Amino acid sequence: MKTFVINEDTVLRFAERKDVPIIFDFIRGLAEYEHLSDQVEASEDVLEKYIFDEQKVEVLICEYKTKPVGFALYFHNFSTFLGRPGIYIEDIFVYPEYRGKGIGKAILKTIASIVVDRNYGRLEWACLDWNEPSIEFYKKQGAIPMDEWTTYRVTGDNLIKLAKN
Repeated sequence: MKTFVINEDTVLRFAERKDVPIIFDFIRGLAEYEHLSDQVEASEDVLEKYIFDEQKVEVLICEYKTKPVGFALYFHNFSTFLGRPGIYIEDIFVYPEYRGKGIGKAILKTIASIVVDRNYGRLEWACLDWNEPSIEFYKKQGAIPMDEWTTYRVTGDNLIKLAKN
């Protein structure tokens, strides 16, 4: 299993099956931070299925002094204009007490290096409009907001209805 050593205290590694409860804890922490706890429908079984059995997403775990303190979950997309795959980061989360130690930057840098190493074309993610600390952080890393694009989503009954039409 590949490990990315950030410094003497911080290591990033690809998640293993035994990490599913930790991943689920990160997801609950992220949902609480984003005031979306009521929207979490995931379960450890579902995460295990899609991360490890079907390999639909990849997960990095960040350990600070050997303790899991953050994660990133991402998946592949494809740019028809570039003609190459890319990575879309669904979530990055670091426990609040470990923020300010360069962990978020290390996670983002590591995913960027994965994109470059795989010869992919781009790295993308979304950020809530009210999350000013993250927005400023992302801009400092060279990210450009795609203001001219609006994300659309169809879920639940509307998704079923759309599929039937």
